[in-house]
Amino acid sequence: MTPHINAKQGDFADIVLMPGDPLRAKHIANAFLTDVIEVTNLRNMLGFTGSYANRRLSVMGSGMGMPSASIYARELFSEFGVKKIIRVGTCGTAKADINLKHIIIGMGACTDSNINRSRFGGYDFAAIADYQLLACAAVAAKKMALKSPFRFHIGNLFSTDLFYNPDTTLLDLMRQYQILGIEMEAAGLYSVAAECGTQALTICTVTDHLQRQEKLSTDERQTSLNDAIELSLTTAISSYTDL
Repeated sequence: MTPHINAKQGDFADIVLMPGDPLRAKHIANAFLTDVIEVTNLRNMLGFTGSYANRRLSVMGSGMGMPSASIYARELFSEFGVKKIIRVGTCGTAKADINLKHIIIGMGACTDSNINRSRFGGYDFAAIADYQLLACAAVAAKKMALKSPFRFHIGNLFSTDLFYNPDTTLLDLMRQYQILGIEMEAAGLYSVAAECGTQALTICTVTDHLQRQEKLSTDERQTSLNDAIELSLTTAISSYTDL
């Protein structure tokens, strides 16, 4: 056990899908995995281990924001033998050519947080995804796009500490610097993975268009994330084969 995870050694697979919402972790486990067991429930942050495509795989919630996600990622990496974490989450966008339900694969993540400077000696840390996971996700997304009206984008995210940001000029800055998605966890996850010598990637579904004031309904948020979940699962499995 750790202060935040009441699992035993060996309970987690070496790769973990990590949504923010613990109930979404439960949905992924029940809808996509077989032979599922609940391995942690401390603070109601649910985690499960099962099988997908004949490979052992885990899923666990991270909570909201970089502080929460960083705690869970660090403990999974350092105490439970996890080698890879794929965040499967949601984001907003301000880009005109990105629409609701599109998928964004986070190649890197800018941030307004001081969390990485605190970790990186006061310097700016370039928070980037693991290349192998990124490449596997790109290949899998291209295959999915051939079979359905699946739209995906690969590029930079912006991880913010402030969900309700009063700065009305922020969206202009995001567009100017070609930021594809705005979320709250990727930059912290990427730096924890770098510090631990492990691998991480973020895959997000666009649920809010911040410039056009569009958003998915609560029901749509539940059903529209399945493409990102399937992409994350395929990425996880394919990351164990040579590219």
